[in-house]
Amino acid sequence: MVMDLHVSLPRGLTLANPVIAASGTFGFGPEYSRYVDIGSLGAVSVKGVSPEPWLGNPPPRVWETPMGLLNSIGLQNPGMEVFVRDDLPFLREKGATVIVNIIGHTVDEYARVASRMQGEAGVAALEVNISCPNIKEGGMSFGHDPEQAYQVTRAVRQATDLPVMVKLSPNVTSPALIAQAVEQAGADMISAINTVVGLAIDVEHRRPALGGTTGGLSGPAIKPIALRVVYDVAQSVSIPIIGMGGIASAADVLEFLLAGASAVMVGTVTFQHPGRMQQIIAELPQVLSRGGFRGVSGAVGQALPAASRPQTRGGDL
Repeated sequence: MVMDLHVSLPRGLTLANPVIAASGTFGFGPEYSRYVDIGSLGAVSVKGVSPEPWLGNPPPRVWETPMGLLNSIGLQNPGMEVFVRDDLPFLREKGATVIVNIIGHTVDEYARVASRMQGEAGVAALEVNISCPNIKEGGMSFGHDPEQAYQVTRAVRQATDLPVMVKLSPNVTSPALIAQAVEQAGADMISAINTVVGLAIDVEHRRPALGGTTGGLSGPAIKPIALRVVYDVAQSVSIPIIGMGGIASAADVLEFLLAGASAVMVGTVTFQHPGRMQQIIAELPQVLSRGGFRGVSGAVGQALPAASRPQTRGGDL
Protein backbone atom coordinates (compact mmCIF):
# COMPACT_ATOMS: atom_id res chain seq x y z
CA MET A 1 0.00 0.00 0.00
CA VAL A 2 1.29 3.45 -0.94
CA MET A 3 0.80 5.90 1.90
CA ASP A 4 -0.62 9.29 0.91
CA LEU A 5 1.25 11.96 2.87
CA HIS A 6 -0.13 14.92 0.92
CA VAL A 7 -1.90 17.67 2.85
CA SER A 8 -4.50 19.89 1.16
CA LEU A 9 -4.89 23.30 2.77
CA PRO A 10 -6.99 26.38 1.91
CA ARG A 11 -6.52 28.52 -1.20
CA GLY A 12 -4.94 25.69 -3.13
CA LEU A 13 -1.94 25.22 -0.84
CA THR A 14 -0.80 21.60 -1.10
CA LEU A 15 2.07 20.09 0.87
CA ALA A 16 3.88 16.93 -0.23
CA ASN A 17 3.91 15.82 3.40
CA PRO A 18 2.81 17.30 6.75
CA VAL A 19 6.30 18.13 8.11
CA ILE A 20 7.21 21.83 8.00
CA ALA A 21 10.38 23.48 9.25
CA ALA A 22 9.33 25.83 12.04
CA SER A 23 10.07 29.53 11.82
CA GLY A 24 12.94 30.74 13.96
CA THR A 25 14.70 27.39 13.99
CA PHE A 26 15.60 26.98 10.31
CA GLY A 27 16.93 30.41 9.36
CA PHE A 28 16.21 31.29 5.74
CA GLY A 29 17.21 27.92 4.30
CA PRO A 30 20.96 27.99 3.51
CA GLU A 31 21.85 27.27 7.13
CA TYR A 32 20.41 23.74 6.91
CA SER A 33 20.75 23.03 3.21
CA ARG A 34 24.00 21.12 3.77
CA TYR A 35 22.16 18.64 5.98
CA VAL A 36 18.60 18.57 4.62
CA ASP A 37 17.02 18.45 1.19
CA ILE A 38 14.77 21.40 1.90
CA GLY A 39 12.72 20.72 -1.20
CA SER A 40 11.65 17.37 0.29
CA LEU A 41 10.02 18.96 3.33
CA GLY A 42 6.33 19.76 3.42
CA ALA A 43 7.31 23.42 3.62
CA VAL A 44 9.78 25.82 5.19
CA SER A 45 8.49 28.61 7.43
CA VAL A 46 11.35 31.09 7.32
CA LYS A 47 12.66 33.23 10.13
CA GLY A 48 10.46 36.24 10.87
CA VAL A 49 10.53 39.01 8.23
CA SER A 50 9.85 42.65 9.15
CA PRO A 51 9.57 45.77 6.96
CA GLU A 52 12.97 47.08 8.07
CA PRO A 53 15.96 45.29 9.64
CA TRP A 54 15.64 44.36 13.31
CA LEU A 55 18.71 44.02 15.52
CA GLY A 56 17.19 41.65 18.06
CA ASN A 57 17.94 41.32 21.77
CA PRO A 58 21.25 41.59 23.63
CA PRO A 59 23.20 38.39 24.41
CA PRO A 60 23.12 35.84 25.89
CA ARG A 61 20.28 34.75 23.63
CA VAL A 62 19.93 31.02 24.30
CA TRP A 63 20.01 28.89 27.44
CA GLU A 64 19.58 25.13 27.60
CA THR A 65 17.11 23.62 30.06
CA PRO A 66 16.76 19.94 31.07
CA MET A 67 13.93 19.32 28.57
CA GLY A 68 14.16 22.23 26.20
CA LEU A 69 15.70 25.51 25.18
CA LEU A 70 15.08 29.10 26.24
CA ASN A 71 15.68 31.70 23.55
CA SER A 72 15.59 35.46 23.50
CA ILE A 73 16.66 36.21 19.92
CA GLY A 74 14.24 39.09 19.50
CA LEU A 75 13.38 38.31 15.86
CA GLN A 76 16.61 39.65 14.42
CA ASN A 77 16.31 39.76 10.64
CA PRO A 78 17.59 41.82 7.68
CA GLY A 79 14.18 43.11 6.59
CA MET A 80 11.84 42.23 3.74
CA GLU A 81 13.83 43.74 0.88
CA VAL A 82 16.97 41.76 1.72
CA PHE A 83 14.88 38.62 2.16
CA VAL A 84 13.32 39.02 -1.29
CA ARG A 85 16.66 39.85 -2.90
CA ASP A 86 19.00 37.37 -1.21
CA ASP A 87 17.04 34.53 0.40
CA LEU A 88 13.92 33.89 -1.63
CA PRO A 89 15.85 33.05 -4.85
CA PHE A 90 17.81 30.36 -2.99
CA LEU A 91 14.62 28.80 -1.64
CA ARG A 92 13.07 28.82 -5.11
CA GLU A 93 16.17 27.17 -6.55
CA LYS A 94 15.94 24.38 -3.97
CA GLY A 95 12.28 23.75 -4.72
CA ALA A 96 11.07 24.64 -1.23
CA THR A 97 7.45 25.40 -0.46
CA VAL A 98 7.98 28.73 1.30
CA ILE A 99 5.87 30.10 4.15
CA VAL A 100 6.96 33.62 5.07
CA ASN A 101 6.63 34.37 8.77
CA ILE A 102 5.77 38.08 8.99
CA ILE A 103 6.30 40.35 11.98
CA GLY A 104 5.80 43.98 12.90
CA HIS A 105 5.48 46.52 15.68
CA THR A 106 2.22 47.90 14.29
CA VAL A 107 -0.74 46.69 12.25
CA ASP A 108 0.52 48.74 9.32
CA GLU A 109 3.93 47.02 9.42
CA TYR A 110 2.34 43.59 9.20
CA ALA A 111 0.25 44.75 6.24
CA ARG A 112 3.33 46.19 4.52
CA VAL A 113 5.18 42.88 4.66
CA ALA A 114 2.10 40.98 3.46
CA SER A 115 1.70 43.38 0.55
CA ARG A 116 5.40 43.09 -0.33
CA MET A 117 5.18 39.28 -0.47
CA GLN A 118 2.10 39.40 -2.69
CA GLY A 119 3.07 38.30 -6.17
CA GLU A 120 6.62 37.22 -5.28
CA ALA A 121 7.40 33.98 -7.07
CA GLY A 122 7.98 31.15 -4.63
CA VAL A 123 5.97 32.49 -1.70
CA ALA A 124 3.29 29.89 -0.96
CA ALA A 125 1.73 31.32 2.22
CA LEU A 126 2.15 33.76 5.08
CA GLU A 127 2.42 32.99 8.79
CA VAL A 128 1.39 36.00 10.88
CA ASN A 129 3.42 35.96 14.07
CA ILE A 130 1.36 37.70 16.76
CA SER A 131 2.80 35.58 19.55
CA CYS A 132 6.55 36.06 19.94
CA PRO A 133 7.37 36.63 23.63
CA ASN A 134 10.74 38.26 22.93
CA ILE A 135 9.88 41.74 21.69
CA LYS A 136 8.56 44.61 23.77
CA GLU A 137 5.99 46.07 21.40
CA GLY A 138 3.81 44.47 18.78
CA GLY A 139 4.34 40.73 18.44
CA MET A 140 2.88 38.99 21.46
CA SER A 141 0.73 41.95 22.49
CA PHE A 142 -1.42 41.45 19.38
CA GLY A 143 -1.83 37.81 20.28
CA HIS A 144 -3.08 38.53 23.80
CA ASP A 145 -6.22 40.45 22.88
CA PRO A 146 -8.93 39.12 20.54
CA GLU A 147 -9.69 42.58 19.13
CA GLN A 148 -6.05 43.35 18.36
CA ALA A 149 -5.60 39.87 16.88
CA TYR A 150 -8.64 40.51 14.70
CA GLN A 151 -7.32 43.88 13.51
CA VAL A 152 -3.87 42.68 12.48
CA THR A 153 -5.27 39.58 10.79
CA ARG A 154 -7.85 41.65 8.94
CA ALA A 155 -5.16 44.06 7.72
CA VAL A 156 -3.03 41.20 6.42
CA ARG A 157 -6.04 39.54 4.78
CA GLN A 158 -6.86 42.75 2.94
CA ALA A 159 -3.25 43.14 1.78
CA THR A 160 -2.89 39.74 0.12
CA ASP A 161 -4.69 36.82 -1.47
CA LEU A 162 -2.00 34.38 -0.33
CA PRO A 163 -3.02 31.74 2.22
CA VAL A 164 -2.78 33.31 5.69
CA MET A 165 -2.12 31.42 8.91
CA VAL A 166 -1.89 33.12 12.28
CA LYS A 167 0.51 31.87 14.95
CA LEU A 168 -1.03 31.64 18.42
CA SER A 169 0.57 32.15 21.80
CA PRO A 170 0.15 29.68 24.67
CA ASN A 171 0.73 32.55 27.10
CA VAL A 172 -2.94 33.56 27.25
CA THR A 173 -5.92 32.40 29.27
CA SER A 174 -7.84 31.14 26.22
CA PRO A 175 -6.02 30.57 22.91
CA ALA A 176 -9.37 29.41 21.52
CA LEU A 177 -10.81 32.93 21.84
CA ILE A 178 -7.88 34.34 19.88
CA ALA A 179 -8.32 31.59 17.29
CA GLN A 180 -11.98 32.47 16.85
CA ALA A 181 -11.13 36.15 16.41
CA VAL A 182 -8.57 35.53 13.67
CA GLU A 183 -10.89 33.09 11.90
CA GLN A 184 -13.55 35.79 11.83
CA ALA A 185 -10.95 38.23 10.47
CA GLY A 186 -10.24 36.00 7.48
CA ALA A 187 -7.39 33.72 8.52
CA ASP A 188 -7.23 30.54 6.45
CA MET A 189 -5.28 28.54 9.04
CA ILE A 190 -3.85 28.68 12.55
CA SER A 191 -0.41 27.60 13.71
CA ALA A 192 0.01 26.69 17.36
CA ILE A 193 1.90 27.07 19.53
CA ASN A 194 4.65 29.61 19.85
CA THR A 195 7.08 29.34 22.77
CA VAL A 196 6.13 29.51 26.45
CA VAL A 197 7.53 32.41 28.47
CA GLY A 198 10.18 31.24 30.91
CA LEU A 199 13.15 32.39 32.98
CA ALA A 200 16.52 30.94 33.88
CA ILE A 201 18.93 32.28 36.51
CA ASP A 202 22.69 32.42 36.07
CA VAL A 203 23.60 31.36 39.60
CA GLU A 204 27.25 32.30 39.31
CA HIS A 205 26.47 35.90 38.35
CA ARG A 206 23.18 36.09 40.32
CA ARG A 207 21.12 37.47 37.47
CA PRO A 208 18.77 36.29 34.70
CA ALA A 209 20.68 34.10 32.29
CA LEU A 210 19.30 35.74 29.14
CA GLY A 211 20.10 39.25 27.97
CA GLY A 212 16.40 39.87 27.41
CA THR A 213 15.62 38.61 30.96
CA THR A 214 12.84 36.20 29.98
CA GLY A 215 12.77 33.96 26.94
CA GLY A 216 10.65 31.53 24.99
CA LEU A 217 10.80 27.90 26.08
CA SER A 218 10.64 25.30 23.31
CA GLY A 219 11.42 21.60 23.03
CA PRO A 220 9.96 18.43 24.61
CA ALA A 221 8.94 20.23 27.81
CA ILE A 222 6.16 22.13 26.05
CA LYS A 223 4.65 19.27 24.02
CA PRO A 224 1.78 18.58 26.48
CA ILE A 225 0.91 22.30 26.48
CA ALA A 226 0.96 22.42 22.69
CA LEU A 227 -1.25 19.35 22.37
CA ARG A 228 -3.74 20.83 24.82
CA VAL A 229 -3.95 24.07 22.82
CA VAL A 230 -4.35 22.26 19.49
CA TYR A 231 -7.02 20.00 21.00
CA ASP A 232 -8.98 22.97 22.39
CA VAL A 233 -8.63 25.16 19.30
CA ALA A 234 -9.67 22.31 16.99
CA GLN A 235 -13.03 22.27 18.78
CA SER A 236 -13.42 26.04 18.48
CA VAL A 237 -12.72 26.83 14.81
CA SER A 238 -13.40 25.27 11.42
CA ILE A 239 -10.10 26.22 9.74
CA PRO A 240 -7.05 23.92 9.65
CA ILE A 241 -4.43 23.95 12.41
CA ILE A 242 -0.70 23.51 11.99
CA GLY A 243 0.55 22.08 15.30
CA MET A 244 3.97 22.47 16.86
CA GLY A 245 5.77 22.24 20.18
CA GLY A 246 8.24 19.56 21.19
CA ILE A 247 7.81 17.34 18.14
CA ALA A 248 10.80 15.01 17.73
CA SER A 249 9.42 11.82 16.15
CA ALA A 250 6.83 10.43 13.77
CA ALA A 251 4.87 9.22 16.81
CA ASP A 252 4.74 12.82 18.04
CA VAL A 253 3.37 13.89 14.66
CA LEU A 254 0.58 11.34 14.93
CA GLU A 255 -0.38 12.68 18.36
CA PHE A 256 -0.77 16.17 16.92
CA LEU A 257 -2.79 14.89 13.98
CA LEU A 258 -5.11 12.98 16.29
CA ALA A 259 -5.50 16.12 18.45
CA GLY A 260 -6.76 18.06 15.43
CA ALA A 261 -3.71 19.35 13.51
CA SER A 262 -3.67 18.96 9.73
CA ALA A 263 0.13 19.31 9.57
CA VAL A 264 2.98 20.08 11.96
CA MET A 265 6.07 22.22 12.35
CA VAL A 266 9.32 20.81 13.73
CA GLY A 267 11.89 23.08 15.32
CA THR A 268 14.07 22.71 18.38
CA VAL A 269 15.06 19.07 17.78
CA THR A 270 16.78 20.10 14.54
CA PHE A 271 19.44 22.01 16.48
CA GLN A 272 20.70 18.69 17.82
CA HIS A 273 19.64 16.47 14.91
CA PRO A 274 19.53 18.49 11.65
CA GLY A 275 18.23 15.55 9.63
CA ARG A 276 15.40 14.66 11.99
CA MET A 277 12.63 16.06 9.80
CA GLN A 278 13.54 13.80 6.90
CA GLN A 279 13.73 10.88 9.31
CA ILE A 280 10.22 11.71 10.55
CA ILE A 281 8.91 11.86 6.97
CA ALA A 282 10.47 8.47 6.21
CA GLU A 283 8.99 6.86 9.34
CA LEU A 284 5.55 8.47 9.20
CA PRO A 285 3.97 5.96 6.75
CA GLN A 286 4.74 3.08 9.09
CA VAL A 287 3.41 4.97 12.12
CA LEU A 288 0.20 5.87 10.28
CA SER A 289 -0.22 2.32 9.00
CA ARG A 290 0.12 0.87 12.50
CA GLY A 291 -2.65 3.22 13.55
CA GLY A 292 -4.89 1.92 10.76
CA PHE A 293 -4.68 5.03 8.56
CA ARG A 294 -4.11 5.12 4.80
CA GLY A 295 -3.14 8.76 4.73
CA VAL A 296 -2.54 11.86 6.81
CA SER A 297 -6.04 13.29 6.51
CA GLY A 298 -7.69 10.20 7.98
CA ALA A 299 -5.88 10.71 11.28
CA VAL A 300 -6.77 14.38 11.71
CA GLY A 301 -8.94 14.99 14.76
CA GLN A 302 -9.63 11.34 15.55
CA ALA A 303 -8.91 11.90 19.27
CA LEU A 304 -11.45 14.73 19.46
CA PRO A 305 -14.95 14.25 20.84
CA ALA A 306 -17.09 12.67 18.12
CA ALA A 307 -19.08 15.84 17.49
CA SER A 308 -15.88 17.81 16.76
CA ARG A 309 -14.19 15.36 14.40
CA PRO A 310 -13.82 16.38 10.75
CA GLN A 311 -15.78 14.40 8.23
CA THR A 312 -13.53 11.51 7.19
CA ARG A 313 -13.03 11.26 3.45
CA GLY A 314 -13.53 7.90 1.80
CA GLY A 315 -10.39 5.77 1.66
CA ASP A 316 -8.46 7.73 4.29
CA LEU A 317 -9.00 5.22 7.07
